[in-house]
Amino acid sequence: MVQIVALVIVAITVFLLIKQYETRMVLIGSGIALCLLNLSPMTALDAFGVGMTSANLIQAICASMGFAYVMKYTECDMHLVRALSSMMNRLGFFLIPATVIVTFFINIAIPSAAGCAAAVGATLIPLLIGARIHPAIAGAAVLSGTIGSFLSPGFSHNAFVSNLYNEVMKGTDGFQVMSIVDLIKHHAPYSLAIGGIAAVGLSIVALVRKEYRVELAESATVATGSEAPVAVKTNYLYATAPFVPLILLLIAGLTTWFGSVKMGVPAAMIIGAIYALIITRCNPSTMTKQFFSGMGHAYGDVLGIIIAAGVFAAGLQSSGLIETFITFLKVHPEMARWGGTIGPFLMGAITGSGDAAALAFNGTVTRHALELGYTIPDLGMAAAITGALGRTMSPIAGVVIVCAGLANVNPVELVKRTAPSMIVAVIFVALVML
Repeated sequence: MVQIVALVIVAITVFLLIKQYETRMVLIGSGIALCLLNLSPMTALDAFGVGMTSANLIQAICASMGFAYVMKYTECDMHLVRALSSMMNRLGFFLIPATVIVTFFINIAIPSAAGCAAAVGATLIPLLIGARIHPAIAGAAVLSGTIGSFLSPGFSHNAFVSNLYNEVMKGTDGFQVMSIVDLIKHHAPYSLAIGGIAAVGLSIVALVRKEYRVELAESATVATGSEAPVAVKTNYLYATAPFVPLILLLIAGLTTWFGSVKMGVPAAMIIGAIYALIITRCNPSTMTKQFFSGMGHAYGDVLGIIIAAGVFAAGLQSSGLIETFITFLKVHPEMARWGGTIGPFLMGAITGSGDAAALAFNGTVTRHALELGYTIPDLGMAAAITGALGRTMSPIAGVVIVCAGLANVNPVELVKRTAPSMIVAVIFVALVML
């Protein structure tokens, strides 16, 4: 009876998420309700406290968001976009896959999907429309590239999954600490392949729909701005700043500096911010405020969802649903392959965010990955990646709305064009990555 009531609560949770109620409120409320079923409300509240003080997650995510705010303040991110877009003017049809690829790599340096889309789209979407590419394809090209954050140290799931691996595997034979960079190296081939699928897939869609060399309607032309944009000279030195932390972390992952000292994510982000300060000669006081403002935003929004998902996971555990589900998966291990990919994907498409579903799955099921015949890095990142893929074909996702606004088209028109490659990518993750 307890588990039947628990299933009803889970169904209500999914319904509220679909209806776009505040994600953290829904997850925390559901977690407490599930724990109350087992007369153990403190289990949910204790999980909240544990989530608040998870050192590795706080350090990596907050520092990365602080650096992102510095890049926005110094406009180094816009100089990076201009530097890359200036090389694309004569590509013709190949502007479509080139835009996906350029956005993909910029998204590594600017891991916020909506932030990256706003920065890239303001320059590249008018460029594509000016090349007589359909506005919906132009918006979809930028949107399809906003999955490059898989390779960013600031991607919250990279920190979560690496932390989970170290927590579960600590003390086992042959255990070695897995850093965020180690995890990125592990799934990089799959993530790059997904970027390729997105670029090729959208190009095929454009060819099939004959949306290249189209006669643009007047409204589409107006959307790019009737006035000529003010020319801004690209500073290529500024354009290097967004990649400084990533380069430092990659180098540190291959070698050790100064004896036993290794480069961590916070150190790399601070060095990157100092580098931006030196080359841009911006106001150091304002830049410091921006850095800490970004850290606060990260804790409230990004870590807030992780904390709330932890409370929900504690509720699922307390109700006995997780034990039942794990037992079922042990009998039918192949279901984990599809449950860990299709589930977050559908939730991402329906709710506009794959984070909640992926974090709940990873916090409960992925820690038992070995029992199901998988590894924690593979199963954990499969859930995280497919959740993001689902978000990329959701008409209510923030990043979709940003791209649609810049292209002056309905968000549904964008997801019609991104959906085929996202579906292929999910199948690729399920069959190849797992």
